[in-house]
Amino acid sequence: MTLLDHQPAGLLKHLLRAPIWLYRAGLGPLLGHRFVYIAHRGRRTGARREVVLEVVGYTPRIPEVVVVAAWGKHPDWYGNLNAAPALELRIAAQRWDRPDHRFLDDADTLQVLRGYQQAHRRAWKRIAPLLGLPAELDESAVQAVHGVAFTPHPGAADT
Repeated sequence: MTLLDHQPAGLLKHLLRAPIWLYRAGLGPLLGHRFVYIAHRGRRTGARREVVLEVVGYTPRIPEVVVVAAWGKHPDWYGNLNAAPALELRIAAQRWDRPDHRFLDDADTLQVLRGYQQAHRRAWKRIAPLLGLPAELDESAVQAVHGVAFTPHPGAADT
């Protein structure tokens, strides 16, 4: 069992939610392109929910932001995106209203994780064991990791 087989609780949960306050205070640019803030609707309550995730893939020319769902088999934010699109995304100094998203298949998730592994070798050595992933990635290793790619919604105002 890896640390990420269940959702965080207690002090760890509060520490992981701390970056949300940076984004709320307008300090999200301090986190650069390594983290992304996503606002979404709760699938049962309809309430606004927020999460900050590490970016595993960023392509500025498209632009596209890729994250993976890792805490538990299906984190709340991932389930909420299955029910309704995100309300807002912030990365560095950019803000996208109603971003489009697509769920990546295993091959695309594998490709993104390999790119992350190459770009951030030291971080990968810490993160991979937590995700329960082997040092050498293959398609069978990423079946429990769900990738999501976000792009700005055409016609929505980007700030």
